[in-house]
Amino acid sequence: MSAKPEAAEDGAAKAPAKSKKMLIIIVGAVLVLALGGGGAFFYISKQRAAAAEEGEDAPTSKSADQGKPKAPPAYLPLDNMVVNLADPGGERVAQVGITLEVADAHAADTVKAFLPTIRSGILLLLSQRTAEELLKPEGKQQLAKDILRETSLPFGGGEAAEHDDGAATKKKKTKAKSDHAEFPVVGVLFSSFIVQ
Repeated sequence: MSAKPEAAEDGAAKAPAKSKKMLIIIVGAVLVLALGGGGAFFYISKQRAAAAEEGEDAPTSKSADQGKPKAPPAYLPLDNMVVNLADPGGERVAQVGITLEVADAHAADTVKAFLPTIRSGILLLLSQRTAEELLKPEGKQQLAKDILRETSLPFGGGEAAEHDDGAATKKKKTKAKSDHAEFPVVGVLFSSFIVQ
C-alpha cells in the first residue's frame, strides 16, 4: 500500500513542475510581446517626429499638396490629323496622333467643349512646320510646347508666351508659369507621328 502514496506524491510533484514551466513560458511570451510592442511604438514615434521636423522645414505649399490627394490625370485622345506641310512644292504630309493630358475627368469635359477650336489651332500649327523641323527631336518638343500653348488659348492663356521683350516679360512669364496650373490641359503626348 505504500506504493500508492508514493505514486500520489510523484504525480503531485510533476503537476506543479509542469504548471511552473507553463507559467514561465506564458510570462516569457507576454514579456516578448510587450517588448516588441514597446519597440515598435518607439520606432514609429521616432519616424513621426522626424517627419514632423522635416515638415516644419519644408515650404507650406508642399504640406498643402500632401494634405489634398491629387486625382490621377485623365487623357483625351484626338483623332489622327493629316496635314500638308510647309515644304516647297507642298508634297510632304504629316500624320500625327495627339493625346492631351488633362488635370482630371472634369477638366476633360471642359476641354471637349472647346475641342473644335483646339483642333483647328493644332492643324494650323502643324501646317506651318516643315518636314525637316518635324523629323528632329527638338522640332517635336517645340511642337508639343506650341500645342500646349495653343490648348490654353480658349481658357485665357498663351498671351505671355507671345510677348518676348524686356524685364516686364520675365514677370509675365513667371505669372504665366504659376497660372499654368489653372489650365485644364497639362501635357501633350504624341501617339503617332508619320512624316511622308
